[in-house]
Amino acid sequence: QVQLVESGGGLVQAGGSLRLSCAVSGMISSINVMGWYRQAPRKQRELVATISSDGSTNYADSVKGRFTISRDSAKNTVYLQMNSLKPEDTAVYYCNARIFAVGAYWGQGTQVTVSS
Repeated sequence: QVQLVESGGGLVQAGGSLRLSCAVSGMISSINVMGWYRQAPRKQRELVATISSDGSTNYADSVKGRFTISRDSAKNTVYLQMNSLKPEDTAVYYCNARIFAVGAYWGQGTQVTVSS
């Protein structure tokens, strides 16, 4: 089992920045990929960024150059630094942990609202 708790969401003006945090506990050493996803109203949940156990990262085209995913192994925390935020970034952001051949785990989500 893996437990994920997100924090750091809020209301920000367009062009501003936020940093989301995801505190991870449980079977941490078994996690293969950590990621951030988001779901806007009336839209499907979509991938934002991932970071693998080897440190490689992947980003959605819509956030490349603006968002950065990182991890602090000592703190068992994954971060999503979001810069140059746009109104279309407004969504509930979810932390995700994948263990290959086992499954995926989700946090409860944190709301990010970007005003124009």
